[in-house]
Amino acid sequence: ASTKLSPPLILSTTTTSPKMQQGLGQPSSKRNAGVSVLGCAITMVAVGGCAQGIGQLFAALVVGMARNPSMKEDLFTYTLIGMGFLEFLAIVVIMMAGLLLYSE
Repeated sequence: ASTKLSPPLILSTTTTSPKMQQGLGQPSSKRNAGVSVLGCAITMVAVGGCAQGIGQLFAALVVGMARNPSMKEDLFTYTLIGMGFLEFLAIVVIMMAGLLLYSE
């Protein structure tokens, strides 16, 4: 009875793992959708702050016009400038929330 020795098993270093198999439309890792939704929700809290700021801005306009009616046009101009800044901040926050929600 002759005994044959089998050649040693050689593991290939070019094995492909699931993370390495990337093609079009295939994610490289598991996406945690819950974390992105939570990040989006936390970011959207700032929109509430912008709404509160707009409310305080117009409340100050009413108080200022009640105290000095002759400054009505100037106060309204300053109020619109402040509202523009707050709206810009709200738009940036909404864009960041969308980026967090739809990014991988």
